[in-house]
Amino acid sequence: MKVVVSKSNLLNGIQSVQNIVSSRINLPILTNILIETHDNQLRLVATDLDIGVSCLIPVNIVEQGGITVPAKRFADIIKELPDGQVTIAVKKNDMVDIECLNCHFKIMGVSKEEFPKLPEFKDKEAVSIDQGQLKDMLYLTSFAVSHEESRYILNGILFELKDSVLKLVATDGRRLAFIEKKLPKDTKKEIKAIVPIKAVQELLRNLKEDGELSIVVSENQIIFEIQNVLIVSRIIEGEFPNYGQVIPKPSEKKMVVDREQFLASIRRANLLSTPDSQAIKFEIFPARGAANPAGKVTISKTTPDIGEHREELSIQYEGKELIIGFNPHYLIDVLKNLKQSQIVLEVTDADKPGVIRLEDYVYLVLPMRI
Repeated sequence: MKVVVSKSNLLNGIQSVQNIVSSRINLPILTNILIETHDNQLRLVATDLDIGVSCLIPVNIVEQGGITVPAKRFADIIKELPDGQVTIAVKKNDMVDIECLNCHFKIMGVSKEEFPKLPEFKDKEAVSIDQGQLKDMLYLTSFAVSHEESRYILNGILFELKDSVLKLVATDGRRLAFIEKKLPKDTKKEIKAIVPIKAVQELLRNLKEDGELSIVVSENQIIFEIQNVLIVSRIIEGEFPNYGQVIPKPSEKKMVVDREQFLASIRRANLLSTPDSQAIKFEIFPARGAANPAGKVTISKTTPDIGEHREELSIQYEGKELIIGFNPHYLIDVLKNLKQSQIVLEVTDADKPGVIRLEDYVYLVLPMRI
């Protein structure tokens, strides 16, 4: 193989695939990136056997072929090369020559025959989705995924497509995020798959604000094609919890508050949180006639041997007085990703979940003892 490629294109390609390069010692080939000619382009591939990512970049092909190279060393070399055209040539015994202007490297590669092949779903029906739409949906759900290995079924996001409506659901057992969007193009295709959080993170790295991506699902794998990037992932096997039974009906007891002020206040209270003392206290008071036309919420945190925090915010609220505790991280995660200037938090009782409900989005969080 011999190709000539611009440094910037090559570096962009490497950065698209190298995040999933494995450090498994029992399979050293997984620490490598595959580079090979493919349909007049250069194809870069990385995999950890659960997830694979490939990327196509423009290239001038002198001689067809392919090789695998150590991912980190190859990336470090390309990053430090001077700007310009890079020539990559495979010599005898899998030696790889890398030249750019007056700079010349030689590194040992490994035959591409030893590299695992990514699956191809040529005969499967694809579903097209707007990239910006999916990106927003992932940002509003991915933070609720569980990272406990013992709860593997919750280590991903449920993708559900039916009647041209895409639903994403994530939960860690203490909070749940649900969002649904009508796809701009009607499709009869149905999808139900739990996508691992690592694949979701790769999606978020590659999704743009405009353009489309394609999704193809097989029995145990899912493919996301984003322009010249392909992400292939195993599907988490098992039955996702029945989220419909968990989401409560809308409540009339609603607290309306400025989102940015609420977020800033919770962040300040969180400064006194510790792993053994996480809950912060919310004391919610309704309006009291003309003398006090607005309600208020008092946000406080007391941590033994550390200190105390307390502040008040004006709110709109007509329910009963209520004291409730929440994990601050669970509220920070959602508030920093929402775009609304005001949010409505449904709070019915001290032992019932708090719910943020928008037109097509529901986020609920269980309370904590205080």
